[in-house]
This record gives sequence, structure tokens and C-alpha cells, in this order.
Amino acid sequence: MKILVVDDSPTMRRIIIGNLVRMGHTDVVEGENGRSGLDKLGQGGVDLIITDWDMPEMDGLTFVRTVRGQDPTLPILMVTTHAAKEDILQALEAGVNTYVVKPFTQESLKAKIDSLVG
Repeated sequence: MKILVVDDSPTMRRIIIGNLVRMGHTDVVEGENGRSGLDKLGQGGVDLIITDWDMPEMDGLTFVRTVRGQDPTLPILMVTTHAAKEDILQALEAGVNTYVVKPFTQESLKAKIDSLVG
């Protein structure tokens, strides 16, 4: 399974990818914002997207809406600091399948991924 991790923080990308590798997911590509995420997605083969909300150039919600315009079925997990109920609802309305609030544990990340891809 190929996973695209989109986050403007190199540290957060490294944390997420480290957790993914410990879960056995080694086919991972990275984007530093929504624009680069779309470029990586355009290269094909992505089975799951993990994205942040707050990013320069193209934020996570715009990225998700753009992806949904191209592929309504690709699983998308948002990992963000936005924790308010209204924020979660806004992300779900944009097309996010599920949501994890930072900071997170490997167990919570694994549970969300498993709920998306089995």
C-alpha cells in the first residue's frame, strides 16, 4: 500500500512516516503542502492520503477538495491540531474520511488507518 503524507513540517512528516514504518508501511511518499501533494498524487499508485490542515501555498482543506474532485473514493486521513467540533465537521464536509488530532499515538494512527483500509 502506497501512502502519501502531506505536511509542511518536516518533523511531523518524519514522525508520521516513522510510525507508518513501525506499522509495516514502507511505501511512503511526501509532500510539503497541498500543491506538492497533488504533484505526488499525479504520479499515481497512492492508496491512502494522510494530510495536515494548516499549510502554505495550498492548505489541507483545499487539497482535500481538489483530490475529491479527481477521486471521490481515495481514503483521506487528516492529522491536525484543529480539535473543535466545527473544524472536524468542516473537514468531513470537505471530503476527509477520518480525523486525528495532534498530538497522537501510534495506536490511534493505526486504528484510523485500519478503519480506512482494513
